[in-house]
Order: sequence, then structure tokens, then C-alpha cells
Amino acid sequence: MSRRNRWDTIGTLAAKRRAEDGVRVLVVVSALSGVTNELTAICAGDGIAARVDALAERHRAFCDELGLDPETVLGERLETLRALAVDPRAASLALDWQAEVLAQGELMSSTLGAAYLRASGHDFGWCDARDWLDAVSLPNASGWAQRLSVNCRREADAGFAERFAAQSNPLLITQGFIARHGDGGTAVLGRGGSDTSAAYFGGLLKAQRVEIWTDVPGMFSANPREVPDARLLTRLDYAEAQEIATTGAKVLHPRSLGPCRHASVPMAILDTERPELPGTRIDTLAATIPGVKAISRRNGIVLVSMESVGMWQSVGFLADIFEKFKHHGLSVDLIGSSETNVTVSLDPSENLVSTNVLEALSADLEQICRVKVIVSCAAITLVGRGIRSLLHKLSGVWAAFGKERVHLISQSSNDLNLTFVIDEADADGMLPILHAELIDSGAMPVHEAQVFGPRWREIQGQLRPKPVPWWKGRREQLLALAAADTPRYVYHLPTVRERARQLAAIEAVDRRYYAIKANSHPAVLKALVAEGFGLECVSEGELQRVFEVLPELDPARVLFTPSFAPHHEYAAALERGVTVTLDNVEALRRWPEIFRGRSLWLRIDLGHGDGHHEKVNTGGKTSKFGLAAARVDEFVDAARALEISIVGVHAHLGSGVETRAHWRQMYDELAGFARRIGSVQVLDIGGGLPIPYGQDDEPFDLRDWADGLAEVKAIHPAFELAIEPGRFLVAEGGVLLARATQVVEKDGILRVGLDAGMNVLVRPALYDAWHEIVNLQQLDAATDGAFDVVGPICESSDVFGHRVKLPAGTAPGDIMLIADAGAYGYAMASTYNLRALPAEDVIE
Repeated sequence: MSRRNRWDTIGTLAAKRRAEDGVRVLVVVSALSGVTNELTAICAGDGIAARVDALAERHRAFCDELGLDPETVLGERLETLRALAVDPRAASLALDWQAEVLAQGELMSSTLGAAYLRASGHDFGWCDARDWLDAVSLPNASGWAQRLSVNCRREADAGFAERFAAQSNPLLITQGFIARHGDGGTAVLGRGGSDTSAAYFGGLLKAQRVEIWTDVPGMFSANPREVPDARLLTRLDYAEAQEIATTGAKVLHPRSLGPCRHASVPMAILDTERPELPGTRIDTLAATIPGVKAISRRNGIVLVSMESVGMWQSVGFLADIFEKFKHHGLSVDLIGSSETNVTVSLDPSENLVSTNVLEALSADLEQICRVKVIVSCAAITLVGRGIRSLLHKLSGVWAAFGKERVHLISQSSNDLNLTFVIDEADADGMLPILHAELIDSGAMPVHEAQVFGPRWREIQGQLRPKPVPWWKGRREQLLALAAADTPRYVYHLPTVRERARQLAAIEAVDRRYYAIKANSHPAVLKALVAEGFGLECVSEGELQRVFEVLPELDPARVLFTPSFAPHHEYAAALERGVTVTLDNVEALRRWPEIFRGRSLWLRIDLGHGDGHHEKVNTGGKTSKFGLAAARVDEFVDAARALEISIVGVHAHLGSGVETRAHWRQMYDELAGFARRIGSVQVLDIGGGLPIPYGQDDEPFDLRDWADGLAEVKAIHPAFELAIEPGRFLVAEGGVLLARATQVVEKDGILRVGLDAGMNVLVRPALYDAWHEIVNLQQLDAATDGAFDVVGPICESSDVFGHRVKLPAGTAPGDIMLIADAGAYGYAMASTYNLRALPAEDVIE
């Protein structure tokens, strides 16, 4: 509340709510930014006089900025603050004195705000929150908790609503954080007090809605500062919101949800600076959608591990150890147990955890068990409905944690969260990886527009725009082609050429090859060779296709990079004069005469892999590709014995890799091997460049990728750089046209069947790949229906997409288009179920 524009926004919004909804508006405000921290220091006896003077000067300056007279508006408030500075209770730091001191921040800001809003033409009245909110004491609460961290009564007395209705002004302003103590004095609500005060007022008044206006747009699927691709959560139920707030989201204190949930009053979190954004709505009507809604991280977690053989089937053991925690005022968060061990976590945000407290606790616990305290840990929590039903989709998450030291795993009994506790140092950088994995696996259903909104980077205006797909401008031509027969692939050569020219413009790359396994259509091969690309093949059949289509092509522009091919394919490739890549020592030893005296490239497994799916990860111990790094010297010795010259080294570690660091690391590691070998001229970093398949995906940042390559190439200038992309060049240039055969409802799920199945496009079944699907027949109609799109193959995996947004009127006979199908579409098609192969067309 320290900026004039925010007070202007409050006035505008309150007046708008009054005018449009005809409701009375109560505004609950916090102190100016940083004021509560200063008042807390005063309560600790730290430089009381100087801090009081500084606070008075700050509030006077803000009055001047708002065009208000400081003495007229705040004179009485400032005198109260000065009087508290010399109050006799200050010497002993009495709790009731501390509560009065802490309350002054909200009392001053609300008084100042009311004056400014009235001066701006808004009919605002001011009221004291202590006349409306009554503090209550919980059983066993300490004196500190009964004064400085209170709860308030949730049930209104008989005359509450009438007294509030008697307030003369249609717009009212009051304070958060403060309440009336039972002795008539002041009490404060503690952390999250202002939000919680608003919730108490909303519940007591049975308000239409409680709106929390803050400096962020709402709750997100992760902390946007750590995960820039975090999604705004636009609609949640109370239970999920409570879990997200409890496990790390700072935008809303967990206590603030209780009063509204108790009274069934909807809540909304909105951005003062960006009021046009949807924010986060929390109510009982939110759709129940299974899936992870958020992932969070809490640092500073302390684990206490207690072990005793005597605990097994021992009555009262847990009661005894938890009594020790109670004695030291510690609240336990997570619990894990076995026959001889109980491990619990302590969250420092809810406990006063200090070395002295832990030492005293350990000493008491040692009387009944062996104790180990583990610090500092981080708790990473997945929150969402139906976590148990998602475990099969969390393999990538489990794998990521498998690389770290996991101390504790805890799943909530209400099936709303799953928490991993690891060393805090190991948690650095994990959240973006885990967040992306949750989306890729489908565990976080970001396509559900009822829950997920824009990404943080989109809100910040930082997204790279996705170009309008070519097929939107060729609708009539595509429909005409589909009229002949479906299913049918259609390739747009201008798009293929454009992608080729984008890569050709990258100066750091010396040699460019197209991996023809992605799409070996003759027109595609001719177009890419004309753009200066060589061709990369993985079988003798692909080599034959290349030289049938391009008989005059220089063999030096062709790579042969097979995996576990029969020996005659290597022999045939070498006879053709193409460049052959080998990835094992055994081939040299078994067939020495095939390779003797030749020049070869060597494919090395660098010991790690990457990619958008485990089945396209082509590096590491479990991958069949590449020579193990530990055997490179063995290969070199065997090659020298056969007078083989190793002139290139190659690595391809996976597909769909976007991180700049991946490519830099691979280039750097290959250069190290090249220097050891001594005869290498070319470093081949493979392909696997991603494309934006999803509606929310961004185009691959080629400039950033090129800059990274240029930087590392400058470190290793002795080598030429080669790449061999496939998907990037042709995927966006191809679409699959299919005809809807049936539309069927079953148990609430609508399915539209196509005359194309996994025999035509296997990527969704094989890789869980996502492709945009549209009804080309009704391209301009509203996508107001949700369908599972399936094929005619007798396999459960014959599904192109779940809950695909299509026009509700989608009907048999409509022509459907599956986008970005130019790579690994026809090339992987089959006649499974004895269904015919699809047709192919090329358009300019």
C-alpha cells in the first residue's frame, strides 16, 4: 500500500463493485510496505526512539505525496505511536504493549487511505477492526500466542450484521491484522494477518466474495521466480488451495482460507498492478479435475530421525516421543515410520527451531530412543487431487529424485499431496525440471482451461510468438485433397525450405545433414539437398532411396549412422563411398577386413542422455546407442591396428532438447575425446532440435542455441561442427488428414473416431506425443466440445488425444487435421490390422 497508484486502483475497484453489483464494499488494508518489520524491531526494544521518528517521517512523506496534510490526517495516530515509545510497559516488552505497537501500522495506513480515497471523490467511511473481530484463545496456547498470534471468532453474534448495516457509508475501510482481546485491549493475528482478517470479515458477513488484492496475479503451479513457465491457477477448490498455501505458496497465508471455507464464501486473489488478469478464484464450485496443480519447495526443513528396536508393537511409544515435541513447543509436519524408526520433519515457518531447542529435544528423546537430526533439508511437494491415481505418470519425477539423496517420502492421507524431503543443496534447480516433467507426462493437466491460465512468462510478455501455421491459409486446398481419399499426409515444401534456411544462417555450423528417417519423401530430399544439406541414413534401404532419388549426389555428402546393422550394410555403405559411423569395438574385431584402412566416424555415448520422452533418450547406460566413453581408448587401439583413421566423432543424446547447456556440454566433451584421438576433424552433435507441438509451446530459440555453439566453438576452433536434424526441418511442414467415422458417447466421455489410427501415426501411442487436432471442416467454429480422438486399430493405445477441444457439432464425415505430422509419420506407418498405408501429397 506504499504507492499512490495502488490506492487509486482500490478506489476504482471499490466504486466499480458498488456500481455494477450494488453491494457494500469493505476494504481491509495492511500496513505500508516494511512498516510491520520496523514495528517488530521496536517490540524487541531495538532503537525504539529512532525507529518511531523514522516511521513518523515516512508516513508524513507519503501524505505529502498523496496531497494530504500530515497533521490533519495522521497527527493523532503519530501521537499514539510516540506515546507507546515511552509507555512504562516498553521496559519489560509486555505482550499487550507489543500488540498495541504492532497495530499502529494498519491503523495509520487505513486512516491515511480513507482520507485519500475521500479526497479522490469516493464515499469511504473508516471503522476500527477491533470493534468487529474478537480474539479467541486456543487450548494450551501460550501467552504469546494469545496476544500476538490469535485466532478470531468465526460465528457472528446476533446483532453483528445489523450493526454493520448501520454504518452510513456504502464504502468502508478497516484494518487487517488486528482484533479485540478478551480483556478489551489489542491483539494481533500474526503472520498472514491482513488476508486472514479479510477472510474473517467475509465469513462473518456472509459476503458475496472476498478478494485479496496483492502484488502478484494469484497462485501459480510453481514459484514463478524459480519456474518462469509456471502457470497461473485460475480456479481451485478450498482443499487444493489450502494444500498449496500450506506447502510453500507465499501469496496467501493458509490460515486465511479457513474462515471463508467454513462460511462457503468464495475467495479471489487478484493483482493490484494488473487488475485485468483473471487471478485465482477459490470456491466450492471449482471443477474436480484430477492431476497435479502445483509443485512447491520449502527450505530449512529439519528432520528428526528416532530409532529403537523396542518401538515395534510397543503401546504408547509414539505418544511418549510426541510428548517431547509438545514439551518443547514444536509442531510436527511430516511423518514417516517403519518397524524400528520414526522420522518427522519440522517446518521452521511454523516452529521456533533453534540449535538450543534441537539440543534440548534430542537430550529428552535420547532417554527412549536413538536420535539423529538432519539439517538443512528441503521439502518438495506435489499438490493436486488424485495423487495416488497419478503414480504411473510420475516415473520421470521418481527418476529425478532417484539421483538425489531422499530422506523421507510422505503421501497425505487425503490424497492431496506427495512430498519428498532431500538435502537442501540437492534441491537447487530441480523445480523447473520437475515442473516440465509433470507437464510432459500429463500428470499436470495444463490443457484444462478451467484450472490453468497463462504462464508467468506470458504475463510478463516474454514468450516467443508461435508463427501462424501454413495450413490455416490452405484450408480449401487441403479439403479438396481429402475429398480424394483419407488418411493422407500433405507436405508443404515452402515450410521445409524455410526451416532449412533458418539453420543454414547459423554461422557456427560447418556441415548440415538431414536425418532422412524423419521423412524420406523424394520431394523432401530434393528440396533439402537443394538448400545445401547432406543426408544422414541409418539403413541400406535409406541409402538406396537417396541414390535412387539423387543419383548424382556426391557420396561425401551422405552419412551412414546405423545401430546394430548387419555387416553387409557397412560393406555396401563403404563401397558407395559415404561416410560411415561406427559405435562399437566388437564390429572391428569380428569383421576387420570390412573396415581395414578406412576413414570412419566414431559415435560415443557420453554417459548421459536427455529428451522429451524416455524412448527418445539415446544416451547413458540403458541406451543401446554409442560406444561407452570408458572404451574409447580400446576402440582407438583396435582402429590403429587396422590402419583406420578416425576423422569424426559423433554423439546424439536425445530428441526435443531445448537447454543451451546440453549442447554446449556435448560439444565440449566431444572436443576432449577428439584431442585424445588426434586425427579427428569433425565434431557431430547430432540432431533432436525441438519444435512447438503444443498450443502453448514456443519455437525453439535458434539464436540462443547458435550463440551457445559459437561460444564453445571459439574454445575449440580446430574442429568443424556438424549437425543432423530431422524433425526440426520437416515436422511443421506436414499434416495428416483423416475423416471422422463415428462420434460415440460412453460413460460421459465423447469419442470421435478417425479412419487413421496408430498404424498411420504412431507417435502418440509410442511416445505419448501431443499433436494439435482440429476439425478442418469446421475450422472457424467455436471449440466448445471435449473429445477423445481415437483410431480404428484394435489396441488400447490407439488414441491421438484426450479431451481435445473440438466443435461440439463434430460429426461423422468431417475432415480432421493432425498438425506437425511431417516427421516420423508416414516413415513409421504400417499395415497393422491389414489396413492400407496412407497416401502422400506435396504442395508448393
